[in-house]
Amino acid sequence: MDFRDAPEEAAFRERLRAWLAENAGRFPTSSAAGDDYWARQGDWHRALHTAGFFGLSWPRAYGGHALPPVYDVILDEELALAGARPRPSLGYLVQGLGRHGSEELRQRFLPGLVDGTERWCQGFSEPGAGSDLASLTTSATRDGDSYVLNGHKIWTSYSDVADWCLLLARTDPDAPRHKGISAFVVSMGQPGVEQRPLRMMNGVTSEFGQVVLDGARVPADRMVGAPGEGWALAMTVVGHEREPAELGFSARYGKLVRDLTARTEGTSLPAELAWAAVQTEMLRLHLRRRLSERLDGVRHGPEGSLDKLLMTWVEQDVGHAALAVGTTRDAELFSDYLYSRSQSVMGGTSQIQKNIIASRILGLGA
Repeated sequence: MDFRDAPEEAAFRERLRAWLAENAGRFPTSSAAGDDYWARQGDWHRALHTAGFFGLSWPRAYGGHALPPVYDVILDEELALAGARPRPSLGYLVQGLGRHGSEELRQRFLPGLVDGTERWCQGFSEPGAGSDLASLTTSATRDGDSYVLNGHKIWTSYSDVADWCLLLARTDPDAPRHKGISAFVVSMGQPGVEQRPLRMMNGVTSEFGQVVLDGARVPADRMVGAPGEGWALAMTVVGHEREPAELGFSARYGKLVRDLTARTEGTSLPAELAWAAVQTEMLRLHLRRRLSERLDGVRHGPEGSLDKLLMTWVEQDVGHAALAVGTTRDAELFSDYLYSRSQSVMGGTSQIQKNIIASRILGLGA
């Protein structure tokens, strides 16, 4: 298998490197901790898009570039090598709206989502419905040409700056729990929507939030799909969220391992760091195989749970290596370790991924 760049890919990589060098220092780096990193995510998004480095594999009709997915990989690699922050992770929202929304909704909302002029968040998880998403209780009750929303969402990324939310709510409380859920595009700047920040254990307060819905309204024509089709959208979103298209951190893990190795020069290599080096290389090669399959037109379903589980293991191994090298006295490396712990929960817990692999790939319990 040949992983070398084709001539047009090499030209893209050089143009990207030049732009990153020119813009070095304008934005918080990937190693920056604290709220400023997250507060300036929108600026970074718009800068990447304006320069032609965002939405690379998305349709031109909505502001993308319709390039093969290998260009996303090049972007992720070069951002990591330059120490730049990652590209904003929005592909799962593009997939959800693109596959399940009407053409009217796609034309209205996808261009602003892609170019960063409108900020978005995802209203799925609730205090009592995280991994068991089908047990969500947020309600949407029809009232004329609108639905009235009441409920509570949690772990809502960027909810404090979002203009819109792709939200799941129960429209039919009498239907089986997977079938009574619908999806909506909800305005965040209206009465009845309250955003409450969540402080993370690494000190960040602006990445996640809680959203309380108390009589907020959403026009009926902003339902994504038909009533009761929210679960299908949710599976599209979380499935894409777990696939390599959204796992652009492989190069970032490798860079951190190399940086940690440089810190230990002249001393014996900690066992945690040696194991992290093995794991990051394993993940890199696994994702190359997945990329090759995508370039051949292979679409993945439950296999995304394998990718998510592998990414979780690798990030947490790298986090342990960071702690072994830097100890808790190094704020930057300790923050890397703390953040790695969240990977076994976000995007579906590791237990959920193992259940999906067992039931839908191995056929156990059938």
